[in-house]
Amino acid sequence: MMSWATLSVFVPTFLFVSLTPGMCMTLAMVLGMTQGVKRTLWMMVGELLGVGLVAAAAGAGVAALMLRQPELFVLFKWVGGAYLGYLGIMMWRSRGRMAIPCELDAGPPASHLQLAMQGFVTAVANPKGWAFFMVLLPPFLDSSRPLPGQLSLLIAVILTIEFASMLVYATGGKTLRNVLGKSGNVRLLNRIAGTLMIGVGLWLALG
Repeated sequence: MMSWATLSVFVPTFLFVSLTPGMCMTLAMVLGMTQGVKRTLWMMVGELLGVGLVAAAAGAGVAALMLRQPELFVLFKWVGGAYLGYLGIMMWRSRGRMAIPCELDAGPPASHLQLAMQGFVTAVANPKGWAFFMVLLPPFLDSSRPLPGQLSLLIAVILTIEFASMLVYATGGKTLRNVLGKSGNVRLLNRIAGTLMIGVGLWLALG
């Protein structure tokens, strides 16, 4: 189905990309703070469905289509960057579900469906994910072997690593929330996280 040599290169490559802070990992960390790790698992379900859809679409030829129409890729970059910028501004103002509430137990928790949809939309609208699958996924596919089997195996590896990475971020967010509850520096962290989010948005849009 796929050589071990190919997998031995693909696994550390995607592990590095997955652990890099981005829309999905930031979302996992913030929801780990505000919703708890257990409830954040619902967001992860939606995010994994979205990532699987994006990976399958890229492997089936969407990558080639978007490379022939670079203006479509530019649109994705700007939409994703604007979305991150909006979230960053909301976090700077300590507003919205992405921000850490000043009262950590304030506000009703999001429903399971809301969390799952948030994860799905974030994954599908994530330019970093599209860029990775468009550029790095095709070289790992061997044209001399059946494509469905290779793609299925790579997607299984991708989803396993993505889930583990989000769990690390969500657990870190839960731990950070406990520290914040003692130090009272919630607004400061919101502004730091918001500034980083805006910076990533600009990098996505202009990079």
